Order: sequence, then structure tokens, then C-alpha cells
Amino acid sequence: MLPLQEYPRPSLVRDSYVNLNGKWQYAFRNNQAMPIEWDGEIVVPFSPEAELSGVSRQLKPTEWLFYRRSFQAPDGDGGRVLLHFGAVDYLCRVWVNATEVGEHQGGYLPFTFDITDALFEGENLLTVEVQDPSDTGEQARGKQKIERGGMFYTAQSGIWQTVWMERVPENYVEKLKVTPDLKNGCANVVVQAANPKGAVITAKIGTEEVASCISDETGTATLQLVKDRLRLWSPEDPFLYDLEVAMPDGDRVTSYFAMRQWAVERDGAGVLRFFLNGKPYFLHGLLDQGYWKEGLYTAPTDDAMVYDIETVKSMGFNMLRKHVKIEPERWYYHCDRLGMVVWQDMVNGGGKIPMWFVTYAINVFHPVLRRYKDTNYKLFSRTNEAERARYYEELREMVEHLYNHPSIGCWVPFNEGWGQFDAPKATELVRGLDPTRPIDEASGWFDQGGGDVYSLHNYFYPLKVRPNKERVVALTEYGGVSWPCPGHIFSDKTYGYGTAKDAVEFADKFKKLIEETVTPQIANGLSALVYTQVSDVEDEVNGLLTYDREGVKWDRTTARECARMLSVDFDKCIRE
Repeated sequence: MLPLQEYPRPSLVRDSYVNLNGKWQYAFRNNQAMPIEWDGEIVVPFSPEAELSGVSRQLKPTEWLFYRRSFQAPDGDGGRVLLHFGAVDYLCRVWVNATEVGEHQGGYLPFTFDITDALFEGENLLTVEVQDPSDTGEQARGKQKIERGGMFYTAQSGIWQTVWMERVPENYVEKLKVTPDLKNGCANVVVQAANPKGAVITAKIGTEEVASCISDETGTATLQLVKDRLRLWSPEDPFLYDLEVAMPDGDRVTSYFAMRQWAVERDGAGVLRFFLNGKPYFLHGLLDQGYWKEGLYTAPTDDAMVYDIETVKSMGFNMLRKHVKIEPERWYYHCDRLGMVVWQDMVNGGGKIPMWFVTYAINVFHPVLRRYKDTNYKLFSRTNEAERARYYEELREMVEHLYNHPSIGCWVPFNEGWGQFDAPKATELVRGLDPTRPIDEASGWFDQGGGDVYSLHNYFYPLKVRPNKERVVALTEYGGVSWPCPGHIFSDKTYGYGTAKDAVEFADKFKKLIEETVTPQIANGLSALVYTQVSDVEDEVNGLLTYDREGVKWDRTTARECARMLSVDFDKCIRE
């Protein structure tokens, strides 16, 4: 059975598609010399550290990992052949036959090489070289750590998202940008291509055409919908319009978009709240690390991603904060179609995290240190000017890559001071790229006063919220009660914030947090919650699901009761 055969890019689909997942040859080496002999077979797109790869070996920072496989070009003649990588961690070089077709730096975002001129008729040879410094480097790496433990997890490396090819015409659609405009009842579309003029853009509901337009020489066009017949997207009704783009010289792609609008505005009582489609909206969410026991960063199947989203939605949650990781695009597609709001973190980087400062000192001296300036690059482990510049490059790429997904409800440039620096500049960059969504500039602490969210993390102290005059208040991490569920424990060591002895106590503690800690603060402006977390991850056993996803730690009825309680109290505060 070949893994993850689903089309990897739902936002831009065309008929030409060859999936290269499956068994490749691999070799670990202590230098960059191309292997003559190979170590064995690896199942792509699972990292060598992951059980599902069939290798289960850590790539060391001093080693190189090589991949190789044969392939045939996609059917058809003419045009160009594109080779796509969903993500490779971290540095990679790629050869087709004897020709180097490109190199890429960055472990979380997709990239593409035009391999047309390197192809032979018949069988071809694809080789990939990878090197990953993991937490010994300063690149964006999230929660990966070679010496895992506590809140940091097994480092993974190499190819960890789908590898695929497609044949395209000479003039083809490279990207689409779709911006909904509820006020004017339209969607603004930008087609990126070598010559974008004359693209016929059509919006459909099923087989019914509801709007059509033609792009100008800049690729810009407006789909004018019938304003009084708009179907708006929300978690309660995640409606998606189908989109087709046909270029004059033959390229044709399909996509989708949604009509929805996020804002931070004042409710009837003058309190700042999140607004969805012009109405106050309470966000009841979970922290989502995106780790799986068998696949680490890579979900074992497409259905595994769907399971997580559907399960937490059935518990009454309407938001996931994707924590210092960027998922394969199919994950966001499932959030789009299932109705799950996503707060998207940028992946953290920088030097070794000074935990004594960004975790322990800040919790002890929180009132004093909360507004500590993040221009102290040494204290925040951001002295490397080149890596600071790369952070901005990758932040830009992330926002542009995920811009079209209606589920994205907020951007989060930094978390808890992990490699944080010049946060207002990051906010300014994101605002310029996407003025349509709120920004949580610095989640948790080391608040620089910018963005749209007054962001709090609270695991240890009584929660006291005061209405904020300039930003909406969100409790962006809390809870984290640990319960090592018998039969589903990863290791003898466990990590969390508070403990429960069984499922009953686990549920009771969550309900108590909602009733006694959270709900009373809604009247004071609290407008979003992020409970820690979706699932256990290795030593960290504070998930609502077990790491293997075989156990749900509490019944959905209790969870839905808590969600209803929050909704009722929020509506009461809004009415008042």
C-alpha cells in the first residue's frame, strides 16, 4: 500500500499528477560524497526517525542523508515538468539523472523545481541530499530536539511531506490569491502566471455557475456574486464555493474559496471581541502540536488528520492553534471544509532557548518581565543576523502559502519568547501581506504592545482579566492537566500541568477550569481560549486524545456541556 496518495495541493488542482511516495533507497553518510552503495529502503514521505519510514534512525547534525528512486515523467508531450516537494527538513539538493535541478533551505514549506531539461525518455533517476542541524542550529525547527523530553519532542528530518510531479503548459497558473469582500459581495482574484491576461475565472455551487470574470494583464479580476444570496463560511456552516481557472493557451486548474470576514471590533457593551462575518464570535480552542506516534510530523494517513479535527469538533471546540509547525496543505483543506478555525503559529528558531528566562523567570516575575523589550538579541538567542533575515523570508512565505485558506483566523508570529525579536516589525510585515486577519504578535508573554490580541498564557496562577482598551483579550494557553492513560503511555517519564488519577478526575478538572476560572472572565473581555492540548505527545500526557489516538480520555458529553456553557455566557455578555 502506497502512503498518502491523495492530491497534496487542494487549492490548485490539475489533472496531471504523479505521486512519488513509496519506497526509495536511502543512505546515511558522514560526508557529502554521493553513495555508491545504499543502506536499504525508506518509505517516503515519513522521516527516517519515524516508525512508518521503516528506518527508525536519527539523522545526526554531522551526517548527510541521501535518497534515490527511479521514475518516469508524467504522460503527455511538450510543456514543462514540475517536481514538487511538500516539505524537506532542512537543507536539500536535488538531482535528476546527472543534473542538479535545485537546492532549498527551510524545513516547513513547499518548493518546486522545473526538471524538464534534465529528463530522459523512459526511466529517470531522482536523488536527494539532506542535512539537518535540528536544535544545534538556529533555523526554524519548532519543538524538535535531539535529546527529547518534557515539552520538546523527537527531532525528525528529511522528506516528510508528499513528493509529486505534474506536466503543465508553457504558460501555466503558478498561484492564485483569493480575497473575499463581504461588503461589496465579491471575491477578488489574482492569477499568477508568466502571462496571466485572459484567464477565465468561474465560481460555482455544485454544477451551477454563480459568477464569472476574465483577468486583466496583471492577472487581477473580480468575481461579482449576488450580494443578497451570499453563502458565508463559519464553523457552523463551512460553505465553500468551487473555483475554476482556464488560461487562453490550455492550462486549467480548479480550486475553492469562501466568503467570510474576520475583525476585532467592539460589542454592544464597548468591549473588544473577535467578529466573524460582522457578529461577535467566541473562540473555544485547543493547542495542536501535529505529532503522531507512528509518523512524528507526518500523519500516518489522510484520515488520521480528519479524525483529529472531527473528534475535537464533536467535543464542541471550534478552533485549533497550530503550534510552531506548518502542516501539509491537506490539513488546512480539511479545516476549511469541516469548519475549524486555525490560529497559525510561525515556526520558532534562533539559538538555544534560554529556558531559565523565557519559561521560569517570566512565570515568577510575570508582571515585571511581561513588557521586557525583545530587542535584546543576546538574551532571546537571536544574535545571528542572517537567521533573523531568514525568519522574515519564511514568515512571508508562510502567509502567502496559506492566505487562501478560509479556516485561517489569526497569525501568530512568536510564541513565549522562543527566538522572539522585533515583534512589531513582524506584525508590520504580516499586516502588509494580509490586512484581513487579526495578529497575535507575541503569544503568551514578552508583550511588545502590538498586534490585535492581548495574549495570555496561564497554567499556574488565578486568572484575572481586565478589559483591554486597544486589543482583544485571549487566553492562548491554559489547562494542560496530565493523565497518563493506562495502555497508551509512551515512556515512564510524564509531563504536564497538574495531574488527574483517572478519566473522571480528568474531566472534572477541565469542567472546573471552565466554570470557575474561564467563564467569569468573559464579562471582562476574554474572547478566546486555547486549552493544552489535542493529544498526548511522547512524555507530555495532557492531551484529550492519547498519542496513539486509540483512546479519548473523556466523554464528549462533558466537553459539549462546557462548550455550551461558554457560548451561553458569551451571548449573555454580548447582549448586556
